[in-house]
Amino acid sequence: QAADLSKPIDKRIYKGTQPTCHDFNHLTATAESVSLLVGFSAGQVQLIDPIKKETSKLFNEERLIDKSRVTCVKWVPGSESLFLVAHSSGNMYLYNVEHTCGTTAPHYQLLKQGESFAVHTCKSKSTRNPLLKWTVGEGALNEFAFSPDGKFLACVSQDGFLRVFNFDSVELHGTMKSYFGGLLCVCWSPDGKYIVTGGEDDLVTVWSFVDCRVIARGHGHKSWVSVVAFDPYTTSVEESDPMEFSGSDEDFQDLHFGRDRANSTQSRLSKRNSTDSRPVSVTYRFGSVGQDTQLCLWDLTEDILFPHQPLSRARTHTNVMNATSPPAGSGGTNPGSNGNSITTPGNSVPPPLPRSNSLPHSAVSNAGSKSSVMDGAIASGVSKFATLSLHDRKERHHEKDHKRNHSMGHISSKSSDKLNLVTKTKTDPAKTLGTPLCPRMEDVPLLEPLICKKIAHERLTVLIFLEDCIVTACQEGFICTWARPGKVGLLSSQTQANSPSGTVV
Repeated sequence: QAADLSKPIDKRIYKGTQPTCHDFNHLTATAESVSLLVGFSAGQVQLIDPIKKETSKLFNEERLIDKSRVTCVKWVPGSESLFLVAHSSGNMYLYNVEHTCGTTAPHYQLLKQGESFAVHTCKSKSTRNPLLKWTVGEGALNEFAFSPDGKFLACVSQDGFLRVFNFDSVELHGTMKSYFGGLLCVCWSPDGKYIVTGGEDDLVTVWSFVDCRVIARGHGHKSWVSVVAFDPYTTSVEESDPMEFSGSDEDFQDLHFGRDRANSTQSRLSKRNSTDSRPVSVTYRFGSVGQDTQLCLWDLTEDILFPHQPLSRARTHTNVMNATSPPAGSGGTNPGSNGNSITTPGNSVPPPLPRSNSLPHSAVSNAGSKSSVMDGAIASGVSKFATLSLHDRKERHHEKDHKRNHSMGHISSKSSDKLNLVTKTKTDPAKTLGTPLCPRMEDVPLLEPLICKKIAHERLTVLIFLEDCIVTACQEGFICTWARPGKVGLLSSQTQANSPSGTVV
C-alpha cells in the first residue's frame, strides 16, 4: 500500500555480494513488522525487517558453513524460528534464528543416509547452527518447496532429479528425472497431490505425489523454464465442501489448516478414483515463465488425471487422422507471434491438437505399421518441439526432424541403424530414459498451454498468483501486475499506472 511505487518501503545496496533469493515469514508477519530472510551469492543469509528497517542477524557470516551461492531460502511452515537454506554446492542447512553460527567450521555426524542423499547433525557442546546438513544429489540444488501441509519437501537439482522427502522423518518418498538437463523450479498443487517442475529441457513436468510417477509433460516454452506456480484461485474440485481452493499462499503456512484441506480434498479425489458412477470435475491451473520471456498458463483436467481407456483410444485415433495435415496454429507459441494459442474449456468443436495431446501413444501402438498416417503422426509430434518458424521448417525439414528425433528420444521405424546406435549409446549411461523415473515423450500425455504470451524483453524470473492479479518480474528489473478479467477496477490507480495494459485469463 505504498503511496508512491517509485519510493520503496526499504532499499539496501550491497557491495561484493548480491541478493539471490528471499522469503517472508507469513506466520509472524504483522502490519508493523515482518521477518524477511535474504540469501546472497557469497553464501550468507541475512534476517531483516524492512518495515522497522532493522537488520537483526547475519548467518554464515564468515562463510564457515558453506561458501557457495544461496539458491533458495524458506521458513519452515508453521515455525517462527526455523528456516532452510539451499546452496549451489548441493547442500541444504536447517537453521534456527535464535542460535549462533559459531566461530569455527562445524563438525557433522551422520544421521541418515539413502539413495543420493545424506543428512548430518552438527556436533558441538552447545547448540549452534546449522542444526542439520542435507546433501542431496549431484551439482547445485536449484530450488525446494514444502508441501501445503508442511510434511514433505520437494527438491530439484542440477543433476535433473526431483526428490521428495518426508521432512520430519528424513525419508525419501519418491524421485523423478528430467527429460534432459537440470531442473530449475518446483511447486506443489494446493492440495498437495501433484508436483510440477520446470527446467533446462524446456518442459513442464507434472508428477503425481500419490502414484510417484510422471502423469503429463507440457511443451510451450522455447527456452529454460524459470518458475512454475499453481493458481489457487482457479483450481477447483466440483461438489466440494464450502472450503475450496481459494486460500492464498499464506493460508498454507498454517500446518493444521493445510493438512485438513489436503485431507478433505484427498478424500473427494479418492472417491473419484474408486467409483465412476458420479464423476467429479477436477481442474488445476498452473503457470510458468521462462528465459524465452513467455508466460504460459496450463490446465490439468480430468482426462489427464483420471484417463479412461475407451476415451483415450478414441482421442488417439482422432489425433492421428488430424496429424496428416499441418497442425493448425503450430506457430502460435512462437515467441514473436501475435497469434497465441488460446484454448478455452467448453468449446463445442475440439481443436486439432488438444492440450491433452496423445499423439505419441498412437506412435507406440502402431509401431509395426509403416503407413503414411504413422509417419504423419511422428512428424507432427516432432514438429511440436521445433523452434523454427514455418518458413524455415519447410526448408530444413529433414535435417531438423533428424536432430529433434535424436535429442527428444523419438526414433521412428524408418530411422537408420546408425542413428539408433548413437542414441542408444547416449541414453544408456543414464539408464533412466524409458523407465518410470523418466518416461519417453510418447509414454505420457503432452499438454499444450492454455495461453502462451511474450510479456517481457528479458528472461522472466518471478511468477506469483494473487486474488486480483498475477505478478511477474524479469531480469531487466520490471515488476508487472497483470489484472485478472473483471478485476481491473480493484487494482489501485498507482498499480495500474505502472502495470501493462491488458489482462491475463
